[in-house]
Amino acid sequence: MRRRNTILQALERLRAVDASASMTHLIALLYICENEGLNVSELAQVCRTTRATASRTARALTTKGTPDSLSPHMGLVELRPSPVSVNGRSLYLTERGRALRLAFDEAIRAAHPILAGEAA
Repeated sequence: MRRRNTILQALERLRAVDASASMTHLIALLYICENEGLNVSELAQVCRTTRATASRTARALTTKGTPDSLSPHMGLVELRPSPVSVNGRSLYLTERGRALRLAFDEAIRAAHPILAGEAA
C-alpha cells in the first residue's frame, strides 16, 4: 500500500471541509492561496478555464449569505471590491481558508514521498 502524497492530502483536507469538493475547487483554492488578491479573470487564466467556470468556482468557495455565493458555500474565500476595476472583485482567503492553507503548508513541509515498493 502506498502513502498518500501531498496532493491527495490537500484534496482530502478540502473534502473534509465539504464532501462535494472537486479538483476544480482545489486547483482554484491553491492558486488563491498562492496569489491572494487576484481577480476572477486572472483565476481563469491560471486555472486554464473559462471566466464563467472560474467565477462559479470562486463563488462556491465563499461563505453562505455572501452576495452571489453558490453552493456548496465552503467559506474559504471572500470576494472584495477590486482596487483597480469598478465592477471587478478580488479573491482573498477567509480565516477558515487561511487555516486550510496552513494545513496544506504543513503537509508540504512533511514531504512524505511515495517510493516504489514502500508500504504505508
